[in-house]
Amino acid sequence: MKAKEMRQAETGAWVGIVGNLILAILKGVVGVIADSRALVADAVHSASDVAGSLAVLIGVRVAQEPPDQDHPYGHGKAESVAAIIVSVILAMVGFEIGRGSFESLFEEVTAPGWLAVVAAAVSIVAKEAMFQYKYRLGKRIGSQAIIANAWEHRSDVYSSLAALIGIGGAILGQWLGIGQLVYLDAIAGIFVSLLVLRMAFHLAKESIHTTLDHVLHEEDAAELVETAASVQGVKRVDELLAREHGFYVIVDVKIAVEPHITVEEGHGIGKRVKTALVEGHDHVSDVMVHINPYKGERGHSSEK
Repeated sequence: MKAKEMRQAETGAWVGIVGNLILAILKGVVGVIADSRALVADAVHSASDVAGSLAVLIGVRVAQEPPDQDHPYGHGKAESVAAIIVSVILAMVGFEIGRGSFESLFEEVTAPGWLAVVAAAVSIVAKEAMFQYKYRLGKRIGSQAIIANAWEHRSDVYSSLAALIGIGGAILGQWLGIGQLVYLDAIAGIFVSLLVLRMAFHLAKESIHTTLDHVLHEEDAAELVETAASVQGVKRVDELLAREHGFYVIVDVKIAVEPHITVEEGHGIGKRVKTALVEGHDHVSDVMVHINPYKGERGHSSEK
């Protein structure tokens, strides 16, 4: 990630921190004043997003640290760790929201005030705008943690929508004298918790998958193979694995060269392959090249 992209990632994280903090305070205060379980639950959801954005900010900064003796492949996986932290926070919050809302079903409740409707509507608009901004930013700069944080905002859109429906239904039920509808506010809180838990599972699954040395699929690595194969002296690319480390990849490539050239000539070809991959692809951080002797068709040649 270049310096400009890093600044953009940090700006995106700060947008999430400030935006979620404002929304959490707004929905929390209005939820208490209007006596809305769903809105208070939604406020807690936004508060968890503040912690999530902080984790992303820390992860992005740590990921920029250069390789060292203990971390020769860099610190790119710090972003994946940050995304896992976000998912754990979401799961804990989702469980607490669900428990509190379920318990309220067995208590005497009244419909929330109309101010809760306004707060939920404002939250929907604000969170969707934040999702669009951060998702596009994450895709543009290749940041897994920023994309994960963007999906938190999208889950908050759905939770605010559920809260809005629950609040509106409870108010309508009290106005029409239908007592059962008053509990829609609490039911909406339970629904919000299920959305949060689902999103937490999705984020944890994707982040753990990347952390466990996931490699790019064949179609995603095809451009890298083409670049390596185009280097003068390379007879064939026997294998290319690109391991994801957050926003960058580390490539392990095995190339076949003429078997009777000197060690120095083979070393020179390997250096040209590394240079072509690193300079030709922004997401390639480092390349390890293994030289095989070329002996005709694949399967009749070299050791791998």
